Amino acid sequence: MYAVIKTGGKQYRVAKDDVLTVEKLVVESGKSIEFTEVLLVGSGADVKVGKALPSGAKVTAELVEQTRGPKLIAFKKRRRKNSRRKRGHRQDLTKIRITGITG
Repeated sequence: MYAVIKTGGKQYRVAKDDVLTVEKLVVESGKSIEFTEVLLVGSGADVKVGKALPSGAKVTAELVEQTRGPKLIAFKKRRRKNSRRKRGHRQDLTKIRITGITG
């Protein structure tokens, strides 16, 4: 059985025991996470798609770790002007493990 969930403005196709990295979720360690914004639930040829959301569909997950992504450098330079700008950024991420899909 698989599902498509939406979190952090992105959509993910998940199945039981999948480990995935999503944008930061504010969750205490050891707590369970419930995703109620499930767009699709399916298993083989049996697929449920709701007009807005499938009724009663829910995906549960557990927190694995809070982490940060790689450092990204935004470097801009204007030639012959001695003008340059360098900025770095690291995104806060959450690693989760899918424990169950109901639908």
